[in-house]
Amino acid sequence: MKKIRVMIVEDSPVVQQFLEHIINQDPRLEVVAVASTAEKALGLMSQVSPAVISMDIRLPGMNGLKATQHIMREQPTPIVVVAGSVTSEDLQISMSALCYGALAVVEKPVGTTHQDYQALATQLCTQLAIMSQVKVVRQRWSRDSGEPPSKANGIQMANPALQDSNSYEQLGIVASTGGPSAVLKLLGDLGPHFPLPIALVQHMSEGFLSGFASWLDGACPFRVTIAEEGERPAQGTVYLAPANQHLCLERGSWRFDAGDPVSSQRPSGTVLLRSMAKNLGSRALGVLLTGMGDDGAAGLKALHDAGGYTIAEDVSTAVVYGMPGAAVRIGAVRESLPLHRIGNRLKQLVAAQQELSHAK
Repeated sequence: MKKIRVMIVEDSPVVQQFLEHIINQDPRLEVVAVASTAEKALGLMSQVSPAVISMDIRLPGMNGLKATQHIMREQPTPIVVVAGSVTSEDLQISMSALCYGALAVVEKPVGTTHQDYQALATQLCTQLAIMSQVKVVRQRWSRDSGEPPSKANGIQMANPALQDSNSYEQLGIVASTGGPSAVLKLLGDLGPHFPLPIALVQHMSEGFLSGFASWLDGACPFRVTIAEEGERPAQGTVYLAPANQHLCLERGSWRFDAGDPVSSQRPSGTVLLRSMAKNLGSRALGVLLTGMGDDGAAGLKALHDAGGYTIAEDVSTAVVYGMPGAAVRIGAVRESLPLHRIGNRLKQLVAAQQELSHAK
């Protein structure tokens, strides 16, 4: 079996050796280059052609964030950010790196005698192996001003006036690989006056969830918080599914479920969307963004069949078209739209339903 070529970017010689040992122990991976600075890494890119990069954030000279920007602009390659801390400034920089094209962020493995060593080492290697398969591409258009070629995918564009005339009450969003930047873009496009509570399932390592919520809270126009059991969703707030528990809507309040993973995920987007379908039916909106696998697809189908309005990110903008593509294939999607058009479409749908309700 051909091994996956990994480049390590890390300034500490001790950590370099440690990471190299961990990665080379995995039969799927081989380290083909180690760079102590971003500048050296950029110089090695064309020579070693790595399939995936393990990227430290704190580097002398050019930091990992700027290196990620440069690589994704000039020689797009899957990047896994290896953060030294899940609570410090490192985490904020790491989250920003995700917005510039890095695919995942994991915690830097600790010494071999530490109780978490094996779990962190396994997580690093697994993420490197998985992300090496993502076909990242250089952005050729502006998400703010341009528009990629239209891809209809054979999906009928539904008229909101033909839907149930009850006003929408909640929006559910599901995202995975490539999700943080897509979620931030979508929330920004919705703007601070979007009138619905928003539930969000973003697949992410447990240790980074609080930091992700804090980062997103400071970067988007909404209050962002991890949902609390028994809490009632309120306008102007994004409720993030808690770590390792499914988030469900039940009788107007949040409920947690520690049941089995769905589509290998807990929290699962399918569980959230199914609960919205059951409790809100046609009064719910569901959006499935970029992500690997098929989580959220079955939930979006349940919402679609209950009369809710469902949108999937189009292949033209999705970093990974796995989850949206799975939803399209099972007939769960009313509209498939490029990322930069989803926010305005949601606002149109909500406005149309409000007008219908007022006219009754």
